[in-house]
Amino acid sequence: MTAWAMARRLPQLIRRALALGWRVDRPSVVALLACQAVSAVLGASGLVATTSIISALVGDGPIAGRLSDAAPAISVVAGAAALRSGLGIAISALNGRLAPRIGREAELMLLTAALDAELCAYDTAGYNDRWEAADRGADVAPDLLGESQTIMAAAASLVGAAGVLAYLHPVLLPLLVLAGLPQGVASIRAARVHYLSSVETNSDRRMLGMLRWYVVDKHAADQIRSNTMGGFLLSHYRSTGARVDRTMDRAVWKGAKAATVGALGGGAGSVVVWGALVLLMASGRISIPSAGTAVIGLQTATAGVRGIIGEGTRLFRTGLYLDDWSDFLEEAGGHRMARGRKAPGDPKEIAICAMDYRYPGSERNTLSGIDLTVRRGEILALVGENGAGKTTLSRVISALYLPTGGTVRWDGTDIADIEPGALWGRVAVVPQDFARWPMSARDNIHLGQPAARGDAAVLAAAEAAGADEVVAGLRSGLDTLLAREWWGGEELSGGQWQRIAIARAFHRQAGLLVMDEPTSALDARAEHRIFAGLRGLAEDRAVVLVTHRLANVAIADRIVVLDRGRIIQQGTFADLVADTGGLFHELWTLQNDRRIPGPRAGKP
Repeated sequence: MTAWAMARRLPQLIRRALALGWRVDRPSVVALLACQAVSAVLGASGLVATTSIISALVGDGPIAGRLSDAAPAISVVAGAAALRSGLGIAISALNGRLAPRIGREAELMLLTAALDAELCAYDTAGYNDRWEAADRGADVAPDLLGESQTIMAAAASLVGAAGVLAYLHPVLLPLLVLAGLPQGVASIRAARVHYLSSVETNSDRRMLGMLRWYVVDKHAADQIRSNTMGGFLLSHYRSTGARVDRTMDRAVWKGAKAATVGALGGGAGSVVVWGALVLLMASGRISIPSAGTAVIGLQTATAGVRGIIGEGTRLFRTGLYLDDWSDFLEEAGGHRMARGRKAPGDPKEIAICAMDYRYPGSERNTLSGIDLTVRRGEILALVGENGAGKTTLSRVISALYLPTGGTVRWDGTDIADIEPGALWGRVAVVPQDFARWPMSARDNIHLGQPAARGDAAVLAAAEAAGADEVVAGLRSGLDTLLAREWWGGEELSGGQWQRIAIARAFHRQAGLLVMDEPTSALDARAEHRIFAGLRGLAEDRAVVLVTHRLANVAIADRIVVLDRGRIIQQGTFADLVADTGGLFHELWTLQNDRRIPGPRAGKP
């Protein structure tokens, strides 16, 4: 981050700003550039006319005659100033129109890149920090155009004034550059310090954001109060904020020192420039009218230099944040999907061979040596103790994760060679932790992908999931907003939300249905309704069921028992219950060991 680096980067950043503006509103960009160009010409014209004004006013003859001689030049200066003022208003309005659109476009591009990242990215150390840095880049994207157009305006004024100064006397131009150089170097150093401090505090600022969200989020509010966690969370917020403050204080102090040195150097340079102007006048190398014009030109040029340096430094720092943004767009934080483009059909058979899966950064496999086949028309149940790998295996089967060893093939095609969006279009998933979208009941079921039958398909899926009773009890039926915190919205219970989540999966009509603890929040009646209809759903699709409730897996055609990431048993419900030495029999016995104790001694 040097003066030379800044000089090389500024044109690139200005082009990037204009490119983003061009992407969202081409006419406004053309108008903005036209206004800048006309303003620059008017500024130079007014400065040139100033010499004529001074020459006429200091000449010989009656004052009335001199004023009459200066009148045309005065008209040029006044007209140029008025027009430039009007153009300044237009430029400000155009910038106000473009900036929010650029910000939204940058955010949309960032969100698109995030959706193109592999799911395993969220399990990777550093991904969230890269996202935070990229998000900061999107936040400052609206500033890019404003800073760029300010630099263009300052550069236009500088070029016009420099041309006039060079015409008056060539020595004035290099002296002008000398006067602005110290402040430019100091500003660049300060910008570098502030940027590095921002990078250093990325993790802590992300933690502050998470703490703010947890403190005010409705879903954690009861736990914060019942566990009296408020003081603990606020203390954590204060200590994290204090670390950020200490880092930023160091940056401010270093920046202030650099600015002081730069100001002293700039002041010394200004003394040299003005001293040179006085010597030129004293030696007769420049006339009094020309000297007057030079004074105005020096002021204009100095303002232009300071504008370029000041805004250029800010633009350079903005560019560093934009680099984080553009890097994320290129590689989605290093986890851009790089899968094939083959189009799948509904799977008849998913074959898993010698498959391993290891989470990023982990030292051991979560799944090891998995050999398994999932077939259309059957229900496959995955059971085991906590941490056995059931959910991870279900995500690999549905291609949300790619295996780190071995293969997973859909009808003979490796899932890494299949276009992911097309593949997931053949999958319906009921996860343990399902989303509760602040949308209508209808949107919460069809998820933006309505079927040809419209509401009839939505209601049929709701009926199959037992969510028809939920919809019937809503104020506006399918049109009801499922978010009480919004005007007119209603809230559902945990069990009601779970029925909606199941209805989503049923609505998709996908060839693979994966249900991970799908009835954990349901009452006995609702749970029976789901499992009673599961056989019918499995007739034309493959069903993978993950559950701890072993009584529910009795409907499965095959049961796979996992222990520490490995398959240790397979078979029917009857076979596994009869195997008294197996883990399934042990877990089944424990779940059914519910002896009702007698009254305690001394208790009524």
